[in-house]
Amino acid sequence: MSAAKNYSRRACLGTGLGLGLGLALPTAQASTAPVRIGFLVKQAEEPWFQDEWRYAGEAAAEKGFALIRIGVPGGEKTLDAIATLAALRAQGFVICAPDVKLGTAIERTARRYGIKVMSVDDRLVDGLGHPIEAIPHMGISAYEIGRQVGRGLLDAAQAGGWSLAEVGAMRIAFDELPTARERTRGAVDALVEAGFPAAQIVDAPSSKSDTENAFNAATIALTKNPRFKRWFVFAMNDEMVLGGVRAAEGRGLRADAVAGIGIGGSQTALNEFARPDLTGFAGTVLISPRRHGYETSIDMYRWITTGEAPPPLTLTTGIVVTRANLAEVRRKLGL
Repeated sequence: MSAAKNYSRRACLGTGLGLGLGLALPTAQASTAPVRIGFLVKQAEEPWFQDEWRYAGEAAAEKGFALIRIGVPGGEKTLDAIATLAALRAQGFVICAPDVKLGTAIERTARRYGIKVMSVDDRLVDGLGHPIEAIPHMGISAYEIGRQVGRGLLDAAQAGGWSLAEVGAMRIAFDELPTARERTRGAVDALVEAGFPAAQIVDAPSSKSDTENAFNAATIALTKNPRFKRWFVFAMNDEMVLGGVRAAEGRGLRADAVAGIGIGGSQTALNEFARPDLTGFAGTVLISPRRHGYETSIDMYRWITTGEAPPPLTLTTGIVVTRANLAEVRRKLGL
């Protein structure tokens, strides 16, 4: 067994550094490939990041470079991972860091080893919280995706023949996270711009971004606002929206009185769409991991081989999917 293959096998099983690391070799000769690219993600076990890795692997197979996958759940492991990439003679890496405030340390470490770096999903910031402009970034336009949610809610109301005068719009908030604020702000702006009364938008602050805490927050909001016969539900992700929908069900509101649209196209949403009975979980904004995995890897490869740097900032959006179009949209996106 070659040294590179032996390293790959040990890395997939875990290393002394405690890194979830895997080395993808597109061909039997890839151990001598001149280009090696790292792809570092903060939660390697999450389906989103697994998909990003899968699409990065497609780029590696297409261009013939070696892809080094590393999970970096903490700051120390992140810097250790960059050192590992240097030892493997990688020329560049794409990263979704566990903490965006590691940006300065990541930039300095990469520069010390002479490795190019590009961020994905979460944009790296400096000590003052400003985006590090020198690091190219591909992210998700949280605000625009929020606006897609708002427009989707209005479409659901129109399809159901709702009178907006009797509708409350529940913003299940997790404002500690900037992305969450941007997503819900986008939804609010889209609703208000379309003529939805701002006075009918109800905040439901949640202590965490999961279904249970969103359920508790939504229950309080519903109790305090019994005047509304129907409800819009929106939040930063599918899980929180599901919590709001379940809370509404607990107060006897049927699917024809609730329209919740999540964000992410997660397994939570897929499970809800698969239920035989219709629920108030009306849709989700499906975000494609292909661009974030495949395109960033291609951008990094081009930067290494031709010197052409990626665009400084690329922001992607999503597609609103429902039970009706889910299968077709996922097929088109290769999911």
